[in-house]
Amino acid sequence: MTVLNVDQVADRLGISRWKVYDLIRSRELPSFKVGRCRRISESAVHDYISLRTEREAA
Repeated sequence: MTVLNVDQVADRLGISRWKVYDLIRSRELPSFKVGRCRRISESAVHDYISLRTEREAA
């Protein structure tokens, strides 16, 4: 499993790092902490993209 940091997720989604933290706080994007660092699995990013794509298509 590949894990990403907040900046990497922001780059992949084309959003700010603060928006990534908003998605984490709202539980739209699952994450976990390693020490003081927030990490997001690559599969969580893919799931988020799929969910948003489905919502927009409906």
